[in-house]
Amino acid sequence: MATPTEPQADVPAAHRRLEEHEQARWQDFYADRSRNRPFFVDEPDENLVDWCRRGWLAPGAALDVGCGNGRNAVFLAEQGFVVQGVELSAQALAWAAETAQRRGVELQLRQASIFEQPPAPASLDLVYDSGCFHHIAPHRRQDYVALLARALRPGGRLGLVCFRPEGGSGLDDEQVYRQGSLGGGLGYDEARLRMSWGKAFEILELRRMHEPEPGSGCFGLGCLWVMLAQRVEAGKRP
Repeated sequence: MATPTEPQADVPAAHRRLEEHEQARWQDFYADRSRNRPFFVDEPDENLVDWCRRGWLAPGAALDVGCGNGRNAVFLAEQGFVVQGVELSAQALAWAAETAQRRGVELQLRQASIFEQPPAPASLDLVYDSGCFHHIAPHRRQDYVALLARALRPGGRLGLVCFRPEGGSGLDDEQVYRQGSLGGGLGYDEARLRMSWGKAFEILELRRMHEPEPGSGCFGLGCLWVMLAQRVEAGKRP
């Protein structure tokens, strides 16, 4: 991906147009649950299941950012986490609430932008983002990283799933503002991911998402990255 560049004369207007377009996009995205979308399923991400089985995530206070239909939030609640889910789409939240009720777990769900209603500082043990980061506008990228780092307690962990280059729209940052759209999500190469997250977090695992066998009970696509990271306290980087 090219080095981020933005139009100079109309930066605020370009930012506003992009954010309005992206927020409007999600309002009806989940209205038709029969749409052919690979993540319109009940199964949690394979990496999330793997990290819990290996003891890399201990139950505590968790936030699922852009929780969608709640498939990962419900799984975390079943593992003993106290789970909040934040999402722009009212239809997605209704779906998540129904799934939670059917599975007999409790979720704290709210319709909001994470930027407008950020979590309290040092209030979380886990932040999980499956597919939100690659929909974050370039000018919000570092604010997003800092926001999640502030929300985590010392030693808190971040789980991330996002597009690899082949999974994303192929747009660079300049094209995003020129077109006023993220084009369905931005793809990241390994160097860009490490640059974006490596200052605030120690990256514990970064790999391609596995594609589980049918019937495994897990979701996975090879065009996605999975990353597990731990919040780094100022002055205590190993």
